[in-house]
Amino acid sequence: MKKTRTKARELALQALFYMDMRQNASPDALVLFCENFPPSERTRPFFLELVKGIIPVIPDIDTLIERFSENWKIGRMACVDRNIIRIAAYEILFREDIPTKVSINEAIEIGKKFGTEDSGAFINGILDSIRIAMVKDELKS
Repeated sequence: MKKTRTKARELALQALFYMDMRQNASPDALVLFCENFPPSERTRPFFLELVKGIIPVIPDIDTLIERFSENWKIGRMACVDRNIIRIAAYEILFREDIPTKVSINEAIEIGKKFGTEDSGAFINGILDSIRIAMVKDELKS
Protein backbone atom coordinates (compact mmCIF):
# COMPACT_ATOMS: atom_id res chain seq x y z
CA MET A 1 0.00 0.00 0.00
CA LYS A 2 1.34 3.38 -1.00
CA LYS A 3 2.29 5.71 1.80
CA THR A 4 -0.13 8.48 2.71
CA ARG A 5 2.47 11.22 2.24
CA THR A 6 3.44 9.88 -1.18
CA LYS A 7 -0.20 9.97 -2.25
CA ALA A 8 -0.54 13.50 -0.85
CA ARG A 9 2.55 14.62 -2.78
CA GLU A 10 1.19 13.11 -5.99
CA LEU A 11 -2.12 14.89 -5.50
CA ALA A 12 -0.28 18.13 -4.67
CA LEU A 13 1.62 17.72 -7.95
CA GLN A 14 -1.68 17.36 -9.80
CA ALA A 15 -3.18 20.41 -8.08
CA LEU A 16 -0.10 22.55 -8.73
CA PHE A 17 0.03 21.33 -12.34
CA TYR A 18 -3.63 22.29 -12.79
CA MET A 19 -3.09 25.75 -11.31
CA ASP A 20 0.14 26.24 -13.25
CA MET A 21 -1.50 25.37 -16.58
CA ARG A 22 -4.42 27.71 -15.84
CA GLN A 23 -2.04 30.38 -14.51
CA ASN A 24 -4.31 30.66 -11.50
CA ALA A 25 -2.99 29.70 -8.07
CA SER A 26 -5.88 31.28 -6.18
CA PRO A 27 -7.74 29.76 -3.24
CA ASP A 28 -10.74 29.36 -5.57
CA ALA A 29 -8.66 27.27 -7.97
CA LEU A 30 -7.65 24.98 -5.10
CA VAL A 31 -11.28 24.64 -3.99
CA LEU A 32 -12.33 23.79 -7.55
CA PHE A 33 -9.55 21.20 -7.82
CA CYS A 34 -10.60 19.60 -4.51
CA GLU A 35 -14.24 19.51 -5.57
CA ASN A 36 -13.31 17.59 -8.71
CA PHE A 37 -10.53 15.45 -7.22
CA PRO A 38 -11.34 15.18 -3.52
CA PRO A 39 -8.39 14.08 -1.40
CA SER A 40 -8.99 11.13 0.89
CA GLU A 41 -9.35 11.82 4.60
CA ARG A 42 -5.87 10.39 5.13
CA THR A 43 -4.11 12.44 2.44
CA ARG A 44 -6.04 15.69 2.84
CA PRO A 45 -4.11 17.28 5.76
CA PHE A 46 -0.62 16.86 4.26
CA PHE A 47 -1.88 17.65 0.74
CA LEU A 48 -3.35 20.97 1.94
CA GLU A 49 -0.24 21.79 4.00
CA LEU A 50 1.89 21.34 0.90
CA VAL A 51 -0.25 23.22 -1.60
CA LYS A 52 -1.14 26.08 0.74
CA GLY A 53 2.48 26.32 1.85
CA ILE A 54 3.95 26.27 -1.66
CA ILE A 55 1.65 28.76 -3.41
CA PRO A 56 2.79 31.92 -1.58
CA VAL A 57 6.49 31.08 -1.99
CA ILE A 58 6.46 29.96 -5.65
CA PRO A 59 8.35 33.09 -6.82
CA ASP A 60 11.13 32.48 -4.27
CA ILE A 61 11.30 28.77 -5.04
CA ASP A 62 11.34 29.43 -8.80
CA THR A 63 14.23 31.88 -8.42
CA LEU A 64 16.15 29.21 -6.51
CA ILE A 65 15.32 26.51 -9.08
CA GLU A 66 16.56 28.72 -11.92
CA ARG A 67 19.74 29.46 -9.97
CA PHE A 68 20.56 25.75 -9.80
CA SER A 69 19.32 24.62 -13.21
CA GLU A 70 21.97 25.18 -15.80
CA ASN A 71 20.59 27.06 -18.80
CA TRP A 72 16.95 26.29 -17.92
CA LYS A 73 14.47 29.05 -17.28
CA ILE A 74 11.52 27.95 -15.17
CA GLY A 75 9.09 28.50 -18.05
CA ARG A 76 11.04 26.14 -20.33
CA MET A 77 10.89 23.24 -17.88
CA ALA A 78 8.26 20.57 -18.28
CA CYS A 79 5.29 21.53 -16.11
CA VAL A 80 5.41 18.18 -14.29
CA ASP A 81 9.12 18.49 -13.48
CA ARG A 82 8.78 22.12 -12.43
CA ASN A 83 6.03 21.33 -9.94
CA ILE A 84 7.72 18.23 -8.54
CA ILE A 85 10.82 20.32 -7.90
CA ARG A 86 8.69 23.04 -6.28
CA ILE A 87 7.21 20.51 -3.85
CA ALA A 88 10.58 19.05 -2.86
CA ALA A 89 12.27 22.46 -2.67
CA TYR A 90 9.47 23.67 -0.41
CA GLU A 91 9.94 20.65 1.85
CA ILE A 92 13.72 21.13 1.94
CA LEU A 93 13.51 24.85 2.68
CA PHE A 94 10.46 25.12 4.91
CA ARG A 95 9.71 21.72 6.46
CA GLU A 96 12.26 20.79 9.10
CA ASP A 97 10.12 17.77 10.02
CA ILE A 98 10.91 16.09 6.66
CA PRO A 99 14.45 14.80 6.05
CA THR A 100 15.99 16.30 2.90
CA LYS A 101 16.86 12.83 1.59
CA VAL A 102 13.20 11.79 1.83
CA SER A 103 12.05 14.87 -0.10
CA ILE A 104 14.60 14.28 -2.85
CA ASN A 105 13.90 10.54 -3.14
CA GLU A 106 10.15 11.09 -3.24
CA ALA A 107 10.57 13.76 -5.94
CA ILE A 108 12.71 11.45 -8.08
CA GLU A 109 10.19 8.60 -7.79
CA ILE A 110 7.22 10.86 -8.57
CA GLY A 111 9.19 12.26 -11.51
CA LYS A 112 9.77 8.76 -12.85
CA LYS A 113 6.06 8.01 -12.52
CA PHE A 114 4.57 11.22 -13.96
CA GLY A 115 7.40 12.72 -16.04
CA THR A 116 9.62 11.62 -18.88
CA GLU A 117 12.44 9.08 -18.78
CA ASP A 118 14.83 11.98 -18.08
CA SER A 119 12.75 13.55 -15.30
CA GLY A 120 14.30 11.62 -12.41
CA ALA A 121 17.87 12.66 -13.27
CA PHE A 122 16.84 16.26 -14.04
CA ILE A 123 14.93 16.60 -10.75
CA ASN A 124 17.74 14.96 -8.78
CA GLY A 125 20.37 17.28 -10.28
CA ILE A 126 18.57 20.46 -9.29
CA LEU A 127 17.48 19.27 -5.85
CA ASP A 128 20.91 17.90 -5.00
CA SER A 129 22.45 21.26 -5.95
CA ILE A 130 19.97 23.01 -3.65
CA ARG A 131 20.78 20.50 -0.88
CA ILE A 132 24.54 21.05 -1.23
CA ALA A 133 24.13 24.84 -1.19
CA MET A 134 21.97 24.56 1.90
CA VAL A 135 24.54 22.38 3.70
CA LYS A 136 27.24 24.93 2.79
CA ASP A 137 24.94 27.74 3.95
CA GLU A 138 25.09 29.34 0.50
CA LEU A 139 21.39 29.82 -0.19
CA LYS A 140 21.22 33.45 0.91
CA SER A 141 23.81 34.57 -1.65
